[in-house]
Amino acid sequence: MNQQNFYTGISDIPDKNVLIFGCGNILFSDDGFGPHVAEELLKNYHLPGNVGVINAGTSVRNILFDIALSEKKPEKIIIIDAIDAGKTPGEIFELPIDEIPEKKIDDFSMHQLPTSNLLKELKDFCKVDVIIIACQVENIPTEVSTTISKKLIDAIPEVCKRINEIIKNG
Repeated sequence: MNQQNFYTGISDIPDKNVLIFGCGNILFSDDGFGPHVAEELLKNYHLPGNVGVINAGTSVRNILFDIALSEKKPEKIIIIDAIDAGKTPGEIFELPIDEIPEKKIDDFSMHQLPTSNLLKELKDFCKVDVIIIACQVENIPTEVSTTISKKLIDAIPEVCKRINEIIKNG
């Protein structure tokens, strides 16, 4: 694991210009896509020291709130999450903050309204570049399942490649 990029607390955040958040609940199949991407980045990619990767799970709101209140903010935040946007399962797309589906407001991920409002404030008032990379889910079960679908597993390398391009291109 690339320890220099692993989040151990809010004290790590001021040292990072770019923060990558893997969001989602690993107990609900494809919803765990974001944490799987974060783990892949941490285990198999060498990222610059100014880039932090955070497996935020279902707690991204708390971290974003800390960032919003902190004196120094990152230049860029990249959110990785699975979403049901009616696209082809495994399809990767960038999602503007204003287009986060309303039907996702009541779940336990970054789609909750206070979180999307925090992202808007970080973007509009704090001048943080916010990028949301989403992957279309194939399956979100009603019961606990830690198995992510093959289509989303196959999408992980492509998302990691996109993230590397974003980091390299500033």
